[in-house]
Amino acid sequence: MITQIPGCPKVFHVPVLLDEVLQHLSLKKDGIYIDCTIGEGGHSEAILENIGETGLLIGLDKDKKALNIAEERLSRISRNFILINSDFLNLSFHLKRLKIDKVEGILFDFGVSSLQIEDLSRGFSFKNNGPLDMRFDVSSPLTCEELINQAPYLELCRILKDFGEERRASLIARNIVRKREEKRINTTFELSELASKTLGRGKGKIDPATRTFQAFRIAVNREIESIEKILPQIPNFLKEKGKVCAISYHSLEDRLVKWGFRAAKENGILKIITKKPIRSSPEEIFKNPRSRSAKLRVAEKINFVLESNKRFENYN
Repeated sequence: MITQIPGCPKVFHVPVLLDEVLQHLSLKKDGIYIDCTIGEGGHSEAILENIGETGLLIGLDKDKKALNIAEERLSRISRNFILINSDFLNLSFHLKRLKIDKVEGILFDFGVSSLQIEDLSRGFSFKNNGPLDMRFDVSSPLTCEELINQAPYLELCRILKDFGEERRASLIARNIVRKREEKRINTTFELSELASKTLGRGKGKIDPATRTFQAFRIAVNREIESIEKILPQIPNFLKEKGKVCAISYHSLEDRLVKWGFRAAKENGILKIITKKPIRSSPEEIFKNPRSRSAKLRVAEKINFVLESNKRFENYN
């Protein structure tokens, strides 16, 4: 969902599970918080409003256009923020550059934003025709068009199966190969039509092209790889009792977050706050349909002194 901010010429998206994120981050007036996927700044706007003039917000995003919107949005509140056009995988480098050791809270809001979906030139939507791009970072050399038309059959199968959880991955891949032998696949409608004809329209609410578009978007942006690599690093950036919040929109992302938090818990580094993911309320889903699939998981950096005392007490 997108909305118009009063007195502002830009159109911004509405952040998902905002109240829940603010509650679990336990914002402090002088705290340092990182929004690793700041997008147009929906969550960060509320964070900045709550941390006051002595706090600091750091926002990262691969999408330069989204960062420009976030800057305008946040500048209406204060200048206590730093925006970085970068993949969150580079977080360690940027914190060292900024001479910041630990922070109070970190937020991830994975997936694609409403702004990106509705920008027809970006190629994220199967409901509107546009070029097959799908890049978060438009300076990246690999577009969806290149991937679709160049990847071998087996690679197409793997992408559709692993990233789209598509049961008929081999059939879609085979039809992609046949189609591109006749003519290069250039547009979102061409890919959407191919998926729909292959799978049939069906009676479900989910468009048959949904999983195909998800799979290639994830592959183009290497989303799963980025999540897998960043999760083990998160405890290194948090102060004791610092919180990490992660919002996922499909089972692949959510599973990685769940496993990542669990591994950190088993290593005695994080405490899992949400035994089950937090879902959007019916009221939020009504106002913002995109929030229907959102799942929020929260973990906290363990206070080593308290945990050591507990272990000592249990031993005695």
